[in-house]
Amino acid sequence: MHTEVNPESPFGGPSVPKRRAAGLLGRDSELDTITGLFRAALHGRAVSAVVVGEFGMGKSSVLTAAGELAKAAGFTVAIATASRLETHLSGGVGRQLLEALTHAPAEPGSPRPRTPHAAEILPDRRPRNEQEQTEALDAFFRTVRHAAEQGPVFLGIDNIHLADPWSMRCLAYIRHRVEQLPVMVVLTSLIGHLQTGEVALLEMSGCTPATIRLRGLGAGHVAEFLRVSPGRFAEECRELTGGNPFLLSALRRRLVPGMDLDTAGSAMIGEVLRVRMHEYTAAPKMLEAVAILGEDASFDLLARLAGVDEITALEAIDTMVRMHLLTNSHRPALSYRFVRNSVLADMPLTTRAVSQSRAARLLHDSGAAPERVGAHLLEATAIRIPWAVDVLRLAARHSVEGNPELAVRFLVRALEERLSERKRMAILLQLAHAEFHCDPDLAPARVREAIDHIDDRETAAFVATAMILSLCCGPDARLAINSAGQFAARLDAGGPDAVWPLLCMTYLAEAGSRLGPPPDFRDFERQWAPLNDPAARQSRSGLLALDTVRSGTSSANAVRHFGEALSGEQPELFEQPYFFTLATAALADEPALTDRLCQVLDTKRLPWDFHVPKGALATLARGIALQAGGDLARASVHYESLVRQFDERGVTGHCPIAVLCAARLIEVSVDLGRHDVANAVLDKLDFGATQALFTHNYLLYARGRLRAATGEPELGYEDLRGCGRRLEHHGMRFPGFAPWRAHAARTALPLERTDAAARLAEEDLDAAERWGAPRILGGALTTAGLVRDDGLGEEAERLLTKAVDVLGGSTAKLALAEALTELGVLQARHGQAEKAVGTLRPAVRSSKHCGARPLERRATEALRNARTSLATAKDNEHGLTKQEYRVALMAAQGLTNREIAEALHLTRRTVELHLSGAYRKLEITGRPELSSALGRSQRVDGD
Repeated sequence: MHTEVNPESPFGGPSVPKRRAAGLLGRDSELDTITGLFRAALHGRAVSAVVVGEFGMGKSSVLTAAGELAKAAGFTVAIATASRLETHLSGGVGRQLLEALTHAPAEPGSPRPRTPHAAEILPDRRPRNEQEQTEALDAFFRTVRHAAEQGPVFLGIDNIHLADPWSMRCLAYIRHRVEQLPVMVVLTSLIGHLQTGEVALLEMSGCTPATIRLRGLGAGHVAEFLRVSPGRFAEECRELTGGNPFLLSALRRRLVPGMDLDTAGSAMIGEVLRVRMHEYTAAPKMLEAVAILGEDASFDLLARLAGVDEITALEAIDTMVRMHLLTNSHRPALSYRFVRNSVLADMPLTTRAVSQSRAARLLHDSGAAPERVGAHLLEATAIRIPWAVDVLRLAARHSVEGNPELAVRFLVRALEERLSERKRMAILLQLAHAEFHCDPDLAPARVREAIDHIDDRETAAFVATAMILSLCCGPDARLAINSAGQFAARLDAGGPDAVWPLLCMTYLAEAGSRLGPPPDFRDFERQWAPLNDPAARQSRSGLLALDTVRSGTSSANAVRHFGEALSGEQPELFEQPYFFTLATAALADEPALTDRLCQVLDTKRLPWDFHVPKGALATLARGIALQAGGDLARASVHYESLVRQFDERGVTGHCPIAVLCAARLIEVSVDLGRHDVANAVLDKLDFGATQALFTHNYLLYARGRLRAATGEPELGYEDLRGCGRRLEHHGMRFPGFAPWRAHAARTALPLERTDAAARLAEEDLDAAERWGAPRILGGALTTAGLVRDDGLGEEAERLLTKAVDVLGGSTAKLALAEALTELGVLQARHGQAEKAVGTLRPAVRSSKHCGARPLERRATEALRNARTSLATAKDNEHGLTKQEYRVALMAAQGLTNREIAEALHLTRRTVELHLSGAYRKLEITGRPELSSALGRSQRVDGD
């Protein structure tokens, strides 16, 4: 190494070399700390330093480089290396130091004194008695002192934690005896290594050594070390190895273009670690267990996988954490991925596979997520694990949308097991779905392969039906329908009974995935004639019920058919999203059938649709029934709990059942007056992602209601009309699915679209009368009463009174509260204050019971005003309400209806209603008679 002589150096000799040791990157600051101690040693005062670091962090290289710098600065350098294999050799490290000191070259021109050989000072055995010990220690000290008298001495001991006890005692013996000598002692030690001998580290290094902690190299030095360009790759390599030079060296030998760093490792590194951990009880087993379990390495599973008791496991973990081999966390993990990969690479393939399968079983038994169990099963190759098939399939279901490539791996692994033809066919279909998400062109071949494994027609139909029930979203639904068509063609030779269940589900899936009209039901009906199977007849009743609902012809017929469909134990029809959506809307007014439906849906098995949580369909059906009955608070609890579950699965925006649930929550929140909740749910939904779904219509309807209720009537009206157009295009005439006409008509009134409101109300009433259910008919009558006011209010009052009568005997409490409120408001407006009070009292009670706060506030305000009018009417000689009297006086003065409306901040329609009421009470026919009836002396500002 090149050095420069600096005549002004405070050491009085060569200066510290400016160029560092070749290949030693990123250690300048550590070496500067060591060379900074040279001054004190050269001035005759002993100094010491301890270099600590993790395994492979470069402690030995730093010590070697420091020795070279010390030699260049004029020190006599003696470096010894402790070894795990020589720990039992008494005085081994001390003899290395003595040999270096006794063979050091003398100063030029000075005689070389005779120095004893190292073996004479420290024999191979430890001294037997105190006298021998004292003599040996003194001899060791005299040798060091003699060398220090000739010039500064640099004593370096690498891996002091592995030194033999007698050598440690020698170092401790001389440490305080050389304090006034130019001696520098530098020790290196593995961080966290427990000192179990008779001499402590501080006893060898002194009370205040300079402690130097070696850390990983930075990304720039890593790039230089690996001879790669700085950037993302170098940063990934640093993250993989922690910048550990020893690990980087192993990585460098394996670097090839395009290599996968996530799996990079070295069996040699794994072997070294395994061997070094043998001195600690159970540490090798725990090291392998941590590597096998990875991110699933909880303490209890580690102990069980390693086959040790918890106390032993804890001691091993504690040791490896202190050595920084494991992270200091609640879930122990190897500090660097390269180390984990290396430990796994060192394990024989069979051993690793068996260990991974044991880890998978432990995780499965502890209730871990299927994806986590599946991750270990993927590594357990070449061994048979029969119980793993169902776990792998479930893991694939959970992964198919977020990570379809992983789902494919799970299913390919499942196919390696011994499978029946039925199960192999089912897995191949599931694999077709996963591959469809990766590359749609791959799916048809998998479907054909699945068809080749048909050995039982009934089973094949069942499996294909399950696929339709599982795949319900957009392109996925089309894949299911196309696959089912191929199965149906293969099964058709077995007759209608063999293919009927599959045809039913294909028909429903086709109807639910279309934006336009569904397939012609009459064509499908012709296939019923040869069916004799009870289950087939049951599904036939379900489809008849659905056709009746869609045509909107008869509530009684639909209920009868649904009852027949629910008479057995065949829930598949009701699990189909399209069927479920319409069935629950039609059965919401039938408590007995709703209970039966929930019993059918509330099964213990998981739903076919992997988006849907277990029990979700029954919970949603109960919520819809509660909402129809007016129990808004309980309905919202059902919906909110489901939306949270769908949110956790990340499917709220595109699963049909999730979209329906979210739309229902928006609607019920509007009725509850919780607009913030409704808006929060709406913000989660992407209308573009739901365009192809039938349930998008209900979402559009719910958004229209929210907008109309929150000051955006124009946008609300457009949403409601948009919903109607889509439903009509789809051939939906059932008025109870989403009563868009009723709410569009009510929204049109404040927009002064009276003709449109009247037309919509008329159409809604016609449809409701055909259907015949009280809740739907009562709601249509209420809407008609709002828009059919003949000026005197007689027709409106007749319709609203009929609505109250129809709803009075039904379970629809909210619809009844709405009808009572509108009737009471009408009666009050037309001067029937006493009747209005009698009508509005139950309206307030009923709306409060339902939790409909906006409706309750409106009914309460109307009741208050009616009571005020009733109290003040006795003081009015004409019998007019306060507002009627004010409007009549302004009209008598010649103001137009528009001028009166602007002056009193009313609509023109309201002014007309007040004038009609005044004419009736004053018993006159029109405006010309107002002045004489009221008295020409009255003024506008008189009350």
